[in-house]
Amino acid sequence: MTAVRVRVPATSANLGPAFDCAGLALTRYDVLTFGLESSGLAVEVSGVGAGELPTDESHLVVRAFRAACAQLGWTPPGLRVVAENGIPQGRGMGSSAAAVVAGLLGAWALCPAVQGIDLQGVLRLATELEGHPDNVAPCLLGGATLSWMAADGARAERLDVHPDVRPVVLVPEDTLSTHVARGLLPELVPHADAAFNAARAALLTHALTVAPERLLDATDDRLHQRQRAAAMPGSVALLDALRADGHAAVVSGAGPSVLVLAREAGAIDRVTELAGAGWSVFALGVDGPGARVLDGVSWR
Repeated sequence: MTAVRVRVPATSANLGPAFDCAGLALTRYDVLTFGLESSGLAVEVSGVGAGELPTDESHLVVRAFRAACAQLGWTPPGLRVVAENGIPQGRGMGSSAAAVVAGLLGAWALCPAVQGIDLQGVLRLATELEGHPDNVAPCLLGGATLSWMAADGARAERLDVHPDVRPVVLVPEDTLSTHVARGLLPELVPHADAAFNAARAALLTHALTVAPERLLDATDDRLHQRQRAAAMPGSVALLDALRADGHAAVVSGAGPSVLVLAREAGAIDRVTELAGAGWSVFALGVDGPGARVLDGVSWR
């Protein structure tokens, strides 16, 4: 093949208490076309980030593509990347993880020496590039994922989400760097808070898959959301208002977006009312398949 199209979903990580280990794939996408050329590099961007993102080797998708090529021992003569972006950037919806996964899959799919795509290999390399697996795992695998680091790199398990879970994402106008948000976290936490989050994270897997009526309790957190309030006071204020009204709300990833794991279709009206002006409200679904090469490349 000389060209492939790759679709990658938005994601929300942490889901409250499961810091750096849980994530959810959402039905909002970037679609990228990778084409082999005789020489050079061309990058075209439409949608989110058009006119703002770089169109040279520094583009994150291109950097990920090159990293995969290096691992596969393959150098294409030239490359064209056409990005149709639908995932908000800098708002805690996994845009960088999506870019990394897309670049890796594009290289794996086009490399003539590769028979199928090694999902574990992609997960490991994506985690190395992204720094942690909590967004790249659901982006790659779909559904909800639990991820961790083993001796040989990142590992992840996929969970089927209960059909009653209806994600609603509230996106503010402001952005927030993940690096800045992480810099606000303390190095040490009280043992009682760690035990609290361990219990809630365990409950979260049950609530997401079997008992969504437990989601409000299961999404309570003491480790990271309140600690980053100084960087996103509006997000934490909305989080408090939503939870006080009975909604299972969490900061989406590092923020500043807020994710509500609703259980009723009508909840979006109340959530929108509580958010007020300055927030874009997206009623999404859970993406089941995860990242996909759209023209039928074999998977393994």
